[in-house]
Amino acid sequence: MSNLDLALKDMMTVDGAIGAAVVDYNSGMALGHLGSSKALDLQVAAAGNTEVVRAKIRTMEQLALKDEIEDILISLSGQYHIIRPVTGRKGKGLFMYMALDRNRANLALARHRLKDIEENLEV
Repeated sequence: MSNLDLALKDMMTVDGAIGAAVVDYNSGMALGHLGSSKALDLQVAAAGNTEVVRAKIRTMEQLALKDEIEDILISLSGQYHIIRPVTGRKGKGLFMYMALDRNRANLALARHRLKDIEENLEV
């Protein structure tokens, strides 16, 4: 089993996880995804969140910010969506995406777990 497959399975073990993907933000294509909800099209989510990541990177460049994005959180009434750029040199240009059921998820624990998974991801 590949490191990518293991990372996706680990993401889906987070309490409340309904979908997970690793996405190339240059192309907008998901390199892999897992999900348990028919209501969440992970290919569409990957492409749409690519625009979010690109916009934030562009804005940071325009503001001459030298920080790195840890994660981007989108809070919906029933879900949390977490976007975490992969920082390792083997993952440059990728981000991890996870959608969580807001009623079952612990956001702080989910962010912590996603950080751990990202640190071990090699693509």
